[in-house]
Order: sequence, then structure tokens, then C-alpha cells
Amino acid sequence: MPELSQESEHGSEHGSERRGAAKHFGWVAVNGPSMVPTLYPGDFLVVRYGNRVRAGDIVVLRHPFQQDLLVVKRAAERREGGWWVLGDNSFAGGDSTDYGTVPHDLILGRVRFRYRPLKPGQRSPLTLLRWAVSAARPVFSDRSASRRLRAR
Repeated sequence: MPELSQESEHGSEHGSERRGAAKHFGWVAVNGPSMVPTLYPGDFLVVRYGNRVRAGDIVVLRHPFQQDLLVVKRAAERREGGWWVLGDNSFAGGDSTDYGTVPHDLILGRVRFRYRPLKPGQRSPLTLLRWAVSAARPVFSDRSASRRLRAR
């Protein structure tokens, strides 16, 4: 089940050589339902590539069995050989319960920001106001904080 599409990296992969390996940002679009209610299909995510991962972070990774496929999951815990990753939607599957521990080198980066575009047909003033207040949000490591800030 695909989770993300349109990986776009902004900046050089090698970055600024004057300061060592620069960390850069990119964006991805969510396709699947595995992170609902935190993330929804159609959301755009800003990812900081090469960023250190901690338990609870939402991360972008290469699928262990299909490495041209990017997925977004929550890093649940560090285990021998990598990270155990889970989706927030336990009914969607497609996480470490299916493919085991994800090696460290397949974790690309942490999700830092979420943008939820306006849906077609949302034109009432109240709907536009609600969208404007909740369309762009930082993504936190703490699952409860992300839930409190998600758009309804």
C-alpha cells in the first residue's frame, strides 16, 4: 500500500561542504490511510532529511521490501538493527508488524511540518476560517500533541 508520493528534495544532497554534511528539507504528499487521524491522504509534509530520530517521531522511510516506495510511520522504538515503526491507524497495516525492524539506513528523515490543502467545494466563510487556522501545523513527537493539533 503506497503511503507517499512526489518526493522533492530542496538543496543539494551533499549540502554545504564548508560546514560538513548539511541537513536539508524536502516535501512529500501522503497517499494512504495508515497515519489517520494524525495525517490524511492529500496532506503535504515537510521532511528534514538526515535528522536524528527519536521514539515517537513521525518519519519518512524507504519500504524494506520495495525501496523505491516511500512510507510515513511513527518510530515506536529503537531495536537491534533499526527502528520498529507503526502507523497511527492500527487497521491500515503496512508497518513493522508486517515487515519487521527497519534498518537505520532506510530511515530518511523526520516530518517537521504538515500542510493540509483546502478541499474543493470548501467555500463558506466558517469553513475557510477553520481551514486557515488548522491547515499548517508543526508535527510533534508526542502523539497526543499531534492529535490535539490536527485539523477536524
